[in-house]
Amino acid sequence: MARFTFRLPDIGEGIAEAEIVAWHVKIGDRVEEDQQVADMMTDKATVEMESPVSGVVVELAGEVGDQVPIGSALMVIEVEGEAETPAEAETTVEEQVEAENPGAEESVSAEASASLPLAGGVGGGAETAPAPAATTPAPPPAPLPQAEEGEKVHVLASPAVRARAADLGIDLAQVKAAEGDRLRHADLDAFLRYGSAQGYHAPHASRAREDQPVKVIGMRRRIAENMAASKRAIPHFTYVDEIDVTALEAMRGDLNANRGQRPKLTMLPFLIVALCRTLPDFPMLNARYDDEAGVVTRHGRVHLGMATQTDAGLMVPVIRDAQDRNVWQLASEITRLAEAARTGKATSQELSGSTLTVTSLGPLGGIATTPVINRPEVAIIGPNKIVERPVFHGDEIVRAKLMNLSISCDHRVVDGWDAASFVQAVKKLLETPVLLFAD
Repeated sequence: MARFTFRLPDIGEGIAEAEIVAWHVKIGDRVEEDQQVADMMTDKATVEMESPVSGVVVELAGEVGDQVPIGSALMVIEVEGEAETPAEAETTVEEQVEAENPGAEESVSAEASASLPLAGGVGGGAETAPAPAATTPAPPPAPLPQAEEGEKVHVLASPAVRARAADLGIDLAQVKAAEGDRLRHADLDAFLRYGSAQGYHAPHASRAREDQPVKVIGMRRRIAENMAASKRAIPHFTYVDEIDVTALEAMRGDLNANRGQRPKLTMLPFLIVALCRTLPDFPMLNARYDDEAGVVTRHGRVHLGMATQTDAGLMVPVIRDAQDRNVWQLASEITRLAEAARTGKATSQELSGSTLTVTSLGPLGGIATTPVINRPEVAIIGPNKIVERPVFHGDEIVRAKLMNLSISCDHRVVDGWDAASFVQAVKKLLETPVLLFAD
C-alpha cells in the first residue's frame, strides 16, 4: 500500500487559497476516482473537488471553515500499489502545516501562556486585588402556598378571574390576594410576573432557547469580509428620491397581458433600461476604483450586478452588456442568473466583473434603503416597494403609484450633485415610460 497526497489545484486565476465549505468524506471512507470529496470556496465561486485516485482516506487538511493554500495538501489517500505522487508528496498534512508555519507550536504555547490569569496584581506582583465588599444576600422568595394532600382549598374569585386562570393553567390556590381574600385580575398579573421565579410557566409562554454558536464560514464569511472592507474603505453617502411610476405600471400591465411565451416583466428590466440610457451622461457612476493604484476606470459597457438572495447568502450575478438588451431579454437573463445563483450553478465569470449593482428587496420593499457599495464599484442602486398614495395633480387629488429610488455612492469619486442629477434623469424616463423606447 502507498499514500497519495491530493493537493489543492489552481482553481482560478489569481486565487491564492480556498476555504473548505463542505467535506463529503471522512477519515476511513473509501473513495473512487472522480468521486466528489469536498467543496472549496474562492472569492468567485464554490468549486467541487473530485478525487484523482481510488483508495481509503487517511488524512484531511482541516475542518469546515479552514483556509487551504493552493498547492498544499487537501487530503491523503491510501492506494494500492505505488504512490502516484513524487516522494516529497508523501509528507502528511500535519507535517506540511508545520513546514509551512515554522514555530507555530511555540506561537500557540505563547498565546496559551499569555491567556493564563496572573497570579498577582497588574504587572505580575504578589499583591492581589482587594476582594469585593460582602453584600447581604437577598432573601429567597416565599414559598407558594401548598394545600395538604387531599385537602381542598377554597378560593374567592369572580367567574371571569376563574375562567382566565383556567385558560392560563393557573391553580388559584397558589395565587395570593393583594387585598382581602378575593382574587382579582391584578393578582393573576402579579403571579404571571413573579411566578416564573418559582418555576411556573404559562402554557403558551415562549421558552428561552440555549445560546447557539454559529461558525461564520463559506458565503457568510465572504459577505462579512467584503461588506467590512467596503464600509471601512469607502466614504458612503446615500441619496433618495420619489418616483411616480403610475404610467410605467400601466404599461407593464399591458405588456404582460400580451407577452405570449415571453417571460413576465417586473419593474427591474425597465429600471435597467433607464439606467443604461442615462449612464453615458454620467460616466463617473459606471466605474470601478482601484484605490491602491489611485485609478478610476470609467467603463463604456454596463455589466450590471444583480444582488440575489440565496440560501447560502447574498450573491451578485452579472448581466453582461446590459445596454444592448431590451426589456424582454433582460427579463430572461434576470430569471436565468437568479436561478443559477440560487442553485449554486452560477459560474465564476457570471459572478464577477460588474461595473454597477442594483439591489432590491422586491415586495418586502421598505420606505428607503442605504445599500452598501459592491467594492470596487463606486455606486449601487436600490429601488424600494411601490405603494399607492393620494397625490396632488394640479388642484385635484388622484391615486398614484409611488416608488422611492435610493443610490449609495463613493464620495471619493462621485459628488452629491452628480448622484442627484443622475437619479433625476432616471426619474424622468420612468415617469414618462415611452421615452424608454424612443431612439
